[in-house]
Amino acid sequence: MLKIENITYGYNAMHNVLENFSLSYEEPGIYGLLGKNGTGKSTLLYLIMGLLRPKQGEITLNGSKTQERQPETLQEMFIVPEEYNLPSIPLPDYLKVLRPFYPNFDEQLMVKLLEMFEMLNVNGATLDENGIPQINLGALSMGQKKKVYMCIALAARTKLLLMDEPTNGLDIPSKSQFRKVVAQGMRDDQIMVISTHQVRDVETLIDHVTIIEQNAVLLNEKMNMEEPVNLEELFIQTLTKAQIGG
Repeated sequence: MLKIENITYGYNAMHNVLENFSLSYEEPGIYGLLGKNGTGKSTLLYLIMGLLRPKQGEITLNGSKTQERQPETLQEMFIVPEEYNLPSIPLPDYLKVLRPFYPNFDEQLMVKLLEMFEMLNVNGATLDENGIPQINLGALSMGQKKKVYMCIALAARTKLLLMDEPTNGLDIPSKSQFRKVVAQGMRDDQIMVISTHQVRDVETLIDHVTIIEQNAVLLNEKMNMEEPVNLEELFIQTLTKAQIGG
């Protein structure tokens, strides 16, 4: 269970991005986090991870305060930020550093997901003795880095996985592959939060939608999987209703 209770955070003393903000995710599933630019979606993800500390309030994952960044809590959390750099080293070397911190890391799953993304032989990479592609991470394009890092994130098998704009930088075929990769790689007991503006990329994937605006949760509901929902229309309708006080 992820619980966010009355948090306030601002990057300066004059303005708070989030103020007395509360939200909870009680069940495993894929949660779509939607909101206009500047509503604090990315900030919220960093607060959840403990990378930022709230001025007040607290965030807990299964009862543990994430801002305390205890090792046993951190090993159950993973974030894929919108932008990041990867070191110019082969993937197997990167895993040697990363893997020991995540006790449930599944290398076979990672290789399977990389194959689904058509990344096993990218740039002529060969496999090492353990079947891991020796991809030079620093030589990858932004979209390729995103694919590799998402595969690593899913293979970490954490209880909480956060993704910030995961389909930015992916071409059209890769966006279709992304949905299949997530469906294949997700744990049954995992909470996955996907913050995105690219709603069409995830509307067939998520089973719960959250819409935030100006420190308020406008919508936090489970999707009816038997009746497909147009997330773009739902987003606009929800914001319009809030603006007229409905």
